[in-house]
Amino acid sequence: MRRSNPVLVGDILKEFFERPYVAAKIAEGKLPDFWREIVGEHIANLTTYLKLENHILYVGVMSSVARHELFYRREELMQRMNERAGIRLINAIIVR
Repeated sequence: MRRSNPVLVGDILKEFFERPYVAAKIAEGKLPDFWREIVGEHIANLTTYLKLENHILYVGVMSSVARHELFYRREELMQRMNERAGIRLINAIIVR
């Protein structure tokens, strides 16, 4: 507690959440929401799992047609997911 130059709790929290590790963990938790928003409801409903390991997003999809579509859109999806997260969270996408 300080009497001069007080620090607001909001400023401390903002600084904490902007740290790279914390920002990455928060974005990782929001991946399913970002995925649904970017690929749409139909593809999201066909998605069986999303797993992020070492900046590689593994995506499981039930439909072979949807799998092929996602395979050809990997670069675009990666770019949009990173933009939505606000940090470079994903370096590659592997669709299974």
